[in-house]
Amino acid sequence: MSLDGIKGKMQQLRAEADASSARVDELTAKVKTLEQENLAKEQEITSLTHKNQTLETELEDLHGRHNDVKKELDQSGHHGTQNEALQRRLQILEEEAEEADKNLRETNDKLRQTDVKAGHYERKVQALESARDQWEEKYEEMAKKYAQVKKELEDLALEIGNI
Repeated sequence: MSLDGIKGKMQQLRAEADASSARVDELTAKVKTLEQENLAKEQEITSLTHKNQTLETELEDLHGRHNDVKKELDQSGHHGTQNEALQRRLQILEEEAEEADKNLRETNDKLRQTDVKAGHYERKVQALESARDQWEEKYEEMAKKYAQVKKELEDLALEIGNI
């Protein structure tokens, strides 16, 4: 193997090592970004879960109030004006209960969607970490090859110098 061939091989290995290093940096940055997005999604899940619990509590309260109004309505059936007022109140409470129920369903849907997205991002992070690990292994192999070729070049230069 000629000296020019070895130099060319070293330059090629150096270029591959530099490219691998740049790719590792790029993948590391991408992993960091995805981890931040994943954290944001987890925070959104926590927020939606809290909102869901709040809406469930509100819905239970509205159902309780609805039942109270129904009882009052049954007890005061003989009072015309009071009955009409209670009917209106009952209708309002039923509408509020329907709205709370609708909000609860929407929150649950958002929670499910966010959970699916979080799972997707977690898989993406794992894939990127695996790719990064592969690039790091390749970089280490290239560094070993570079050191070996460099030693061969030094040995060859020593032999040429001895001639």
